[in-house]
Amino acid sequence: MQVGNARYLKPGDLPDAIAVFPLTGALLLPAGQLPLNIFEPRYLAMLDAALAGNRLIGMVQPALGEHEDKGGEHSLAAVGCLGRITSFAETGDGRYIVSLTGVCRFRLLEEKATGDPFRTFRIAPFIADLSAENEEEAVDRAALLTAFKAYLDANKLEADWESVERASNLTLVNSLAMMSPFGPAEKQALLEAPDLKTRAETLIAITEIVLARVFGDSDTVLQ
Repeated sequence: MQVGNARYLKPGDLPDAIAVFPLTGALLLPAGQLPLNIFEPRYLAMLDAALAGNRLIGMVQPALGEHEDKGGEHSLAAVGCLGRITSFAETGDGRYIVSLTGVCRFRLLEEKATGDPFRTFRIAPFIADLSAENEEEAVDRAALLTAFKAYLDANKLEADWESVERASNLTLVNSLAMMSPFGPAEKQALLEAPDLKTRAETLIAITEIVLARVFGDSDTVLQ
């Protein structure tokens, strides 16, 4: 996978430990782009360290029903996504505006004691994500677009359909999942879907449930 100026093709291209940025409701997926506004001092330090090193950080949600562990920190979800800083700007008032591009998902292992103000974990990367393009043909693109259009119509929203039509299945599925206005549990389910086909099916199912809950019979909406 090409991300910015870097190529990630094999396990040796990925770190075995990564600083993590916990953020509720944030979803980063491989090849997706996530804008971040960083202002908390420990995460400013995390960005400084990443920019001085491999430009990689890990996005992860706090665990659902989060609680503090023995160290006083919040427990984290087991799965997150590795992101490379592909855009960076200073605001002049102490904040960083960055864009992360997703590389691959990872499973958190044990936390490392580093002395840094931010948290660092050993990780087990999902190596299959580096070649997810091979999964694109399994996606039911028509069903996905039908659900997407129904959601837009129900909420009186518009989309740039030219860009949608040009997008690959990988870009389409992951971009729609990332921009979806669903809650932390749904976002985590989309992140942890085992492959692109299942993620697309999960996204369609969640959309149908939301439409049925808000507007009644989803079969009427999904025309």
